[in-house]
This record gives sequence, structure tokens and C-alpha cells, in this order.
Amino acid sequence: MNHWHNKAAWDRLAQTQDRLAKPARDVDFVDPLKSVDGPGWLGDSIAGKRTLCLAAGGGRQGPIYAAAGAIVTVVDISPAMLELDRKVASARKLKLTTVEASMDDLSMLAEASFDIVIHPVSTCYVPDIGRVYHEVARVLVGGGIYISQHKQPVSLQADAQSKLGEYKIRHGYYGKDPLPQSPTPNLVREQGTIEYVHRWEEILGGMCRSAMVIEDVTEPLHAKADGAIDSFAHRCQFIAPYIRIKARRIADDRPAGRIMI
Repeated sequence: MNHWHNKAAWDRLAQTQDRLAKPARDVDFVDPLKSVDGPGWLGDSIAGKRTLCLAAGGGRQGPIYAAAGAIVTVVDISPAMLELDRKVASARKLKLTTVEASMDDLSMLAEASFDIVIHPVSTCYVPDIGRVYHEVARVLVGGGIYISQHKQPVSLQADAQSKLGEYKIRHGYYGKDPLPQSPTPNLVREQGTIEYVHRWEEILGGMCRSAMVIEDVTEPLHAKADGAIDSFAHRCQFIAPYIRIKARRIADDRPAGRIMI
């Protein structure tokens, strides 16, 4: 049920040109790799690298990585988001493959078929993040790189707007049920989607238990000291919204999900 709900929600967001369904800009293609890999985790070149942009439709990630020389496959649950990728790729004469699928079922993709998996913020939309990691580990080659970004748990637990400049935690940490849908548009929650809080044990430990080793972590900075109360920049002074993780698939032939780090 949630699968179909989020598919329809993202189709609507794409059709209404939500901020997360904005195609890449001209400036993003001047130095495409730098525009998507600020930390430099992918090195100087990804030319010829088989790259999966997972749950990454919307006309940005896939086309930019293709412009950087990667052999790109974009997987997304929303056909409308994938159509944006095809339009951008066509306009810029770039090659990429699009696949409509959920991030927790990549059965249509062969084992060890990618060198890199790029996964923007989206694990909040599935109840079981472990299934996603298992699929990522399965399609990655040994030594392959997995770069993912996630909503930090407390950011989903807390109010999007403050009361007298303070943000109240509304939702539990250990619950398995989906969060109530966001009633109004904001930069914390995507309107109309069903989201889940994932514990740190699930985000970090689950990755390690899926035959991957975490190599680096960053927290993208969105806070501003002069941010107006109730602005995203103000909230980010107190609640970091995202974590970005670089991991590497263990070069091992044992089944994913059976290695303890």
C-alpha cells in the first residue's frame, strides 16, 4: 500500500514541479562531477564506471553523472520523475537507462553489475532499510562504492515549525508505524508522502551488516546563524537534517547480509 501511495505522491510532485523535481541547471554541467561530489569521494574521474542512481529520478542526478562520463542507470518508483531524466538526457544528448522500480526490490538488475551506487535522500520512504542495503550490496561489485544520504532520525521526529523558537519532538524513536503525513509543504517533509523514522542502528549498523564498510561520513550544512525563526536555516542550527555516508562493498564472495563488522 505504501509503495503505491509514495509512487502517486512523487508523480504529483514531479507534475507540479516541486523543488525536488527540478532538472539540473546549466551550471551543474560545467564541472559535473564536482557539482555532485563535493567531498571528492569518487576521485578525479568516473568515466566508464557503471553507476546506479537509486531512487534518484527528477532530471538531476542521472544526467549529471552521465555528463561526467559514467554509464548510468536511474531507478525510481515514479514514472513521472523518470520522464524528467529522459527529457534532460535527450536535450543534452546524454545516454542513460531508466528503470521503474522500488529501491528495496532490484531483482531486475544483475548481481555485481555496478561499480558505484548513488543514493540521494529516500530511505525514509520504505519501512525496512535493511532490504534496501541488501539489494545495494547484491548489485555492487566487490570494492564498489555506495554513497547515500539519509534524513537524520531526530529531524523526522521533530516539528517542522517552532513554537517560540523551540522545536518539539513529536514522534517516537522506536516506532515501526509510518509518520503522520505532513499537512503543509516544508523543507523537512515531502507533502503527501509516507515516511518512516529509522534508528541509527538501522542506518549505520544495517549498512555494515550488509557486507559494506563505512569509510567516511559528512553532515551537509544548512544552518545559518542569522536564519529567521521557523526558516529551514534556523531549524538546522538545532537539528541537523541529513547525513551523507560513503561505504564500500566488501570484496568477498559470501552472501550479502551475513557479515558482521
